[in-house]
Amino acid sequence: MDRNQSPTKRGMFDKGEEDDCAGESWPKETLSSIRELARDFGVSVRALRFYEDRGLLSPARKGTARYYDATNRHHLQLILKGKRLGFTLSEIHDMLRGDEAKPAGELKLMPEQIVAQISHLERQQSELEEALAALRRVHQKLTESACRFSTP
Repeated sequence: MDRNQSPTKRGMFDKGEEDDCAGESWPKETLSSIRELARDFGVSVRALRFYEDRGLLSPARKGTARYYDATNRHHLQLILKGKRLGFTLSEIHDMLRGDEAKPAGELKLMPEQIVAQISHLERQQSELEEALAALRRVHQKLTESACRFSTP
């Protein structure tokens, strides 16, 4: 059994089969449970539920269980990529709306969005460098003071 196939629920949703879920007939492809998707992407189950609440993911339901298809997997890849690039979930949501027209693995980004994000990240980087320098100065002063008071 490979990494993407588990002996649990995934086996009953392999390609070529159908299952009735709340009156719907699901086309069968490999579906992942919430725990499997969380494990595969290194995120928490809570994060997946949060993304669902925000409208970023829309898993199929069978009772209280959630099942994620290839589209949800692709969207999660894009969500995580957007987060790594520093975009907010609201911005990522807007990008996903036009995702169908984009090649796999790309976010719907406009050139001005990219420039604005670069500028935003550069400002953050500058602020972080200033904060680190300030903390290093304070640490150095504390270390020097401790040395003066500890020598006999």
